[in-house]
Amino acid sequence: MTIEIKEVNSKKELKRFIKFPFELYKDNPYYVTPLIEFEMSTLLKEKNPAFDHAEAQYWVAEKDGKIVGRIAAIVLEKELKKKSLARFGWIDFINDKEVSHLLLETAKKWAKGKGAKAIHGPMGFTDLDFEGALIQGFNQIATQATIYNHSYYIDHFRAWNMEIAATWVELRGKAPEKNPEKVSRAVRIIEERFKVKVKEFKNTKEILKYAPGVFEVLNEAYSDLYGYIPLTQKQIDYYVEQYFGFIRKEFVCIIVNEADKVVGFALTLPSLSKAFQKAKGSLYPFGFIHVLKSFYFNDTADLFLIGVKPEYQKLGIHALIFDYLQKVYEKKGIKYMASGPMLENNSNVLNTWSEFDLDIGKIKRSCFIKHF
Repeated sequence: MTIEIKEVNSKKELKRFIKFPFELYKDNPYYVTPLIEFEMSTLLKEKNPAFDHAEAQYWVAEKDGKIVGRIAAIVLEKELKKKSLARFGWIDFINDKEVSHLLLETAKKWAKGKGAKAIHGPMGFTDLDFEGALIQGFNQIATQATIYNHSYYIDHFRAWNMEIAATWVELRGKAPEKNPEKVSRAVRIIEERFKVKVKEFKNTKEILKYAPGVFEVLNEAYSDLYGYIPLTQKQIDYYVEQYFGFIRKEFVCIIVNEADKVVGFALTLPSLSKAFQKAKGSLYPFGFIHVLKSFYFNDTADLFLIGVKPEYQKLGIHALIFDYLQKVYEKKGIKYMASGPMLENNSNVLNTWSEFDLDIGKIKRSCFIKHF
């Protein structure tokens, strides 16, 4: 039967677009189902402030009236203007090269019409969206913030003559039972010499005051990383509302200077991967119960984001963060930890983990690019 490519033009169609991988990975123990509400918020123009400076179009591939693939194409004004680049994301498909080829060609045609000379992905609107196709670690459960995909995707990308543009690695392993002496010794010296400290909070509401500062540090610390586009104030407000409702204050480390300004941070949280799998895309009516249980009864933590202002990066601020997290994890019974993606050539970041017994590179993911 003929494969049809159809534009997604309504909320009903968008929900089908979002739910397609639920069926594709139905029996896969490593795929983590995203929350439909969050996905809708990201992909709807009226919800996501990224659309102030972006355009996007979504398509599904259908065969016999059944969805067999999906793709999003995105152009960001800054990236298009500076690099003539467009993005593709939210890409999933059955193991049929005709399907993946039609989807990618459709995204390419749209991107060319916008003036792009190349397309790369999987990428989202921002660095906080899903990015990077899994190329290693297919037998590892994904975090709630990362993509899981079948191994055959890579063959399909290469068959479309794509090249790897960037590769990220992730950490997996046991949470340290104690900090290396080198780290503990450094903490005392750094606090005294550079007049910085870990900010203490009585409740989650107090953290909100420092949330904008966290994202300001993120913009500075990530500015030179592959594919990073600085967040606008409107986007920062959006992410504060989105993410800071899903935090536990103990799992958030914020470092401030003498002026009480944020100079470093770590946003971590108990792993919600298994809870999201059980929730099957929705917090209601019962999904929130699984999430609450994972929040308070969990032996695994996800390191969602870590950032330090550039002028503080060589002052050992990471030691304060690691010291704080180790003590919290020990107190809360966290035995295992998983990081988010880190560029494999970002030696400054990867070297900070060298003192710990963690597996770097068990999981890898790449961004692919095609010029035209």
